[in-house]
Amino acid sequence: MSLFKFTALAAAALITAAPAVAQDRTDWPQSITIGTASQGGTYFVYGNGLAGYIGEALGINASGEVTGGPVQNATLVQLGDHAIGLVTMGPAYEAWTGRSELAPGLEHHDLRALFPMYQTPFQVITMANSGITSVTELAGRRVSVGPAGGTPGTYWPRFLETLGVDANVSNAGAADAAGQLKDGLIDAFAFAAGVPISAFSQLAAEADVRMFGFTESELATLLAAHPEVAPLNIPAGTYPGHDYDQQSVSMWNYAIANASMPESLAYEIVKLVMENPDRMMEIHRAAAETIMDNVLNNTFMPFHPGAVRYYQEHGIEIPENLRG
Repeated sequence: MSLFKFTALAAAALITAAPAVAQDRTDWPQSITIGTASQGGTYFVYGNGLAGYIGEALGINASGEVTGGPVQNATLVQLGDHAIGLVTMGPAYEAWTGRSELAPGLEHHDLRALFPMYQTPFQVITMANSGITSVTELAGRRVSVGPAGGTPGTYWPRFLETLGVDANVSNAGAADAAGQLKDGLIDAFAFAAGVPISAFSQLAAEADVRMFGFTESELATLLAAHPEVAPLNIPAGTYPGHDYDQQSVSMWNYAIANASMPESLAYEIVKLVMENPDRMMEIHRAAAETIMDNVLNNTFMPFHPGAVRYYQEHGIEIPENLRG
């Protein structure tokens, strides 16, 4: 075939394809806003980077916006004020079931999952000489659960209640709680953050400590009562000198959209994110967990139809109850 003929055929193919592409974008909004959180946090960096990438790759004006975080993002997306929101699945589940502290009584059933971001694991650290080796053994003990209003400060008391553990719970920042544990002012520090948790690593370097998640029976009870969390294994060696696996749970962070987002736009956003891991890692290293293997760590929120189409094209069968 001559070069001229090949070029003509290719041009004809592009002309034929162009109307379909144009038609596919006719219902796209001119601009979208992504709800993040306060400046300096992972959400702020991740969300603004994602907005820039969407604008660059899809030719749509996208911007990140500072918000109060997951609780507010869920409601902003539900009401259609933001096209995309970044949420932790705990607050998202409360919003879904009408128990959001921001909009109590409003079931946020217009929320749709797009893609997984990264996970926030739960973990406990004690001094080795305390003899405490499980969450159940925290009964009657002094336990710091991180700052009030944060993910660990909110969910550790709930987990303890679910497990029937009556502990003396207090709140403090990570550095303060670590110091209190080392000084004997508390018996355990229960927290949630990306592992290795820096405060835990520092304690492990300075003292003889024990870290743990949940026993088999504790884990089964938690997973049955809290669909907003997923099982997680913290592997041996995550912390120097701790050569044992720790079974725990994590709360996943997801990007979500309103059900009214055009299917083709949701599809293209999911495709952009999932097929370009290196670029996503440039935005934030937490995006190392923004991969296909983690899609189904969402157990309650339906995926947007555009996301469902993309995942099923790539061999991930979305359960019927998670199809939006």
